This record gives sequence, structure tokens and C-alpha cells, in this order.
Amino acid sequence: MNLFMITFLQAQGQAGQAGGGGLTMLLMLALIFVVMWLFMIRPQQKRQKQLNEFRNNLSKGDKVVTVGGIYGTIVEVNDNKVLLEIDKDVKIKVDKASLVKDFSEAQQA
Repeated sequence: MNLFMITFLQAQGQAGQAGGGGLTMLLMLALIFVVMWLFMIRPQQKRQKQLNEFRNNLSKGDKVVTVGGIYGTIVEVNDNKVLLEIDKDVKIKVDKASLVKDFSEAQQA
């Protein structure tokens, strides 16, 4: 925030001297928006797209982990739910949205 205030004060000082401070300030705000988009919004959208693709491509036999830290192997995949086998003869039904990572042998190799 300190850098923003310094830049703002410099733009105001230049506006009094040059008379064109409005354009400088507009360019400054546009630059701040572009930087935020490049470093914050774009990477988050990319991660969300990868996560949605992962959840749509789930198949029987994939080893996954849930948001709560439960490791298991997929036994059955439905529209929004997945049946996980977490131990021999212990199965739980979880929502697809709770799956975050794939631990299949294909991913580890």
C-alpha cells in the first residue's frame, strides 16, 4: 500500500505541474488492474480449470484424496458422487467436489 501512496502523490504533484494528471492516474489504475489480473486472477482460473477437468475424468481404480485428508480408491463413479474404498470392506460415499488430488500409479511414474 505504501508504494501505491507514493505513486499517487507523485501523480498528483505532476498533475499540478503538467496539467495532465488525469491521464497519468488512469494509466496507473489500468496498470494496477493488469498486474492483479496476471498474478492473481489468471492463475486461480487455471487451477480451477485443472481441478474441474480432474473431477470430470475420474474413473474406477483411481487413488484419490479428499479435502478432509481421506485416502481411498474409487470403486464407483456417479454424476456427483463417488464411492471410495478406504480399507478392505470399508466404503464411503463422497461428493466429487471433495476430491482434490490423484495418487494413481500412472501419476506417480
